[in-house]
Amino acid sequence: QVQLVESGGGLVNTGGSLNLSCEVSRVSIRTYPMGWWRQAPGKDRELVARMNRNYGIQYSDSVKERFTISRDVAKNTLYLQMNNLKPEDTAIYYCNGGITAPLWSWGQGTQVTVSS
Repeated sequence: QVQLVESGGGLVNTGGSLNLSCEVSRVSIRTYPMGWWRQAPGKDRELVARMNRNYGIQYSDSVKERFTISRDVAKNTLYLQMNNLKPEDTAIYYCNGGITAPLWSWGQGTQVTVSS
């Protein structure tokens, strides 16, 4: 069973930065499209950044030019660098494989809270 372990969240002020990590076990992230999702209180989970196997990248409009997705294949780890954070970025952040729908069971996620 694929395991996803997210980390790096925390409490920051508006305009601050965080770098999230997602350690993936039992599959190689080299062979799957990977993405970051988030779920804010009372809202559906949404995909905010996606990296295809050939390094093609897409972002949602809400995070474009502020967030950067990357990966370290040797460490089998996915990253999300988040800059210029806004209160509306407050959510639990998850990683998973897939293009529009998740491939595996969700991990525990990592909480990001941005204070105004």
